[in-house]
Amino acid sequence: MPCPCLPSAPYLTARSAFFLGLLLLVHRGPSDVSCQNDTEPIVLEGKCLVVCDSSPSAEPSGNALGMSVRSGTGRVAFSAIRNTNHEPSEMSNRTMTIYFDQILVNVGSHFDPARSIFVAPRKGVYSFSFHVVKVYNRQTIQVSLVLNGWPVISAFAGDQDVTREAATNAGLVMMERGDKASLKLERGNLMGGWKYSTFSGFLVFSL
Repeated sequence: MPCPCLPSAPYLTARSAFFLGLLLLVHRGPSDVSCQNDTEPIVLEGKCLVVCDSSPSAEPSGNALGMSVRSGTGRVAFSAIRNTNHEPSEMSNRTMTIYFDQILVNVGSHFDPARSIFVAPRKGVYSFSFHVVKVYNRQTIQVSLVLNGWPVISAFAGDQDVTREAATNAGLVMMERGDKASLKLERGNLMGGWKYSTFSGFLVFSL
């Protein structure tokens, strides 16, 4: 016998059918509810509906029904210094790459200390800064931040009346995943040493 409190089927509107379905779910309880997949509504204790996303995005979507968690592995930063004042190695003389022998920060381990090269883990905007000191050297030096072998930011130091002077610069660079960034001595030499020099960078945001 049909329930007298409910309208007959021909008079059910879409809204009435929706609320009727909710009432039936609550009345039957969670044990009788089944889902075809994990993206359909699930009844918890007959009181609320939760929408589960089986393929959450890696970045926050801003959806009021969604929630994403970003792990600490998404952070990228490094900072290296030159702690000794030895003359450049044979490899440095050949490639003119400026090497750093002490790592202060290497979050994500994307800076290779053996080659003093940073490898971008993902596409994004990166910030770099460098401070290369020449010691007891009257020659003018030119230092460049090179991206995949091409200079993008340069700095000069050429004062002949000081025992220590630094070529310093900083900037933002767009990088693709796998791009490589390092410092290169494009003019002059560092035969007097480059102790206290620094090279740092970090991911500003992903694209």
